[in-house]
Amino acid sequence: MRTTPNPRTPRRVALPLLGSAALAAAGLLGAAPAGAATAQSAHPSWVRSCAVIHSVGQMACNALRVTSTAEHVNALGITPNATPSGFGPSSLLSAYNLPANGGAGQTVAIVDAYNDPNAAADMAVYRSQYGLPACTVASGCFKQVSQTGSTSSLPSNNSGWAGEISLDLDMVSAIAPNAHIILVEARTASMTNLGTAVNEAVKLGAKFVSNSYGGSESSSDTSYDSSYFNHPGVAITASSGDSGYGVEYPAASKYVTAVGGTSLRTASNSRGWTESVWSTSSTEGAGSGCSGYDAKPTWQKDTGCSKRTVADVSAVADPATGVAVYQTYGASGWAVYGGTSVASPLIAAVFADAGAPSASYPAADLYAHTSSLNDVTTGSTASCSPAYLCTAETGYDGPTGLGTPNGLTAFTG
Repeated sequence: MRTTPNPRTPRRVALPLLGSAALAAAGLLGAAPAGAATAQSAHPSWVRSCAVIHSVGQMACNALRVTSTAEHVNALGITPNATPSGFGPSSLLSAYNLPANGGAGQTVAIVDAYNDPNAAADMAVYRSQYGLPACTVASGCFKQVSQTGSTSSLPSNNSGWAGEISLDLDMVSAIAPNAHIILVEARTASMTNLGTAVNEAVKLGAKFVSNSYGGSESSSDTSYDSSYFNHPGVAITASSGDSGYGVEYPAASKYVTAVGGTSLRTASNSRGWTESVWSTSSTEGAGSGCSGYDAKPTWQKDTGCSKRTVADVSAVADPATGVAVYQTYGASGWAVYGGTSVASPLIAAVFADAGAPSASYPAADLYAHTSSLNDVTTGSTASCSPAYLCTAETGYDGPTGLGTPNGLTAFTG
């Protein structure tokens, strides 16, 4: 089998700080259905939420915050009868053919680094703005803990990771509004601390765990696999990365569902939406490719990689067609976010909507129900060989995997 070169290059960790695109045809710039986002700038720009990471074993979040949003609601708090910029819950549920009241009886965990002191309050504003049921600490719906499970001894505050946390919590709220949510905060952004937080999330009963971060692959990854990500019966999702062609860990783990990214736009077709590979430039877009270390899962049958291929499935990630987020620690309220950090918690919540996993590694269910996904067939992030590793094709491809959710069938056993 043909393999691509080991993607462990500086490009995987020296990530761009600023992205911009002239996207006059972007989905947010045209007519949208009720509840959908309205126009941003014709030339949106964005910044990374978290600091750039330059060392193996250290992770960076994959959240991109749009800085040119033309917001038309009050910056802080709830604006009745108005819709913040960026796709909200009704748009996302429409795009992916999902139920409006999903997640009942399930627990979704979000794993991030550092602490967001406003996490619960900000999520409450998001949910109230969109008419979603409350999810509070007092009711037992929401829990915010450290990597050891403590509710009182939390990590140090970090405004960059707070943006990631707000994004993650809002996406789970949008897609699985009736699920319980656990935010597990790692002490630092090291893989060992984040991995310890994953274990704590599972220990606390989460059957769905989202990881919206990544870093350079290394020879330690197979050890991380067995220590942190081998949780049979738990749907663990991981962002594929925001730097285009090339592989990040933990998306490369054979035990997780690797989640790529798309540009999502309204359309006049029967679906009402269209998607293509998210790619802003040669160094910014949905991550994909061949792992240099992780073995190929038995359920993955593509022949271009002798080892693990990224990604498995995808969802919206393009900041130019981004989602609404409410964040007040390190930001000023309503904002628009993109990056594969949008897609990972979104897919974890879709798994929650589908109910407790029956497969040992729920990514396998996707490969058993390929016709129940929206196949993404246009767009590319680079030029590579074999071409499907960076270019959308009919069926499986690297940047978008098997496609995007079209109901829940592909996410059930």
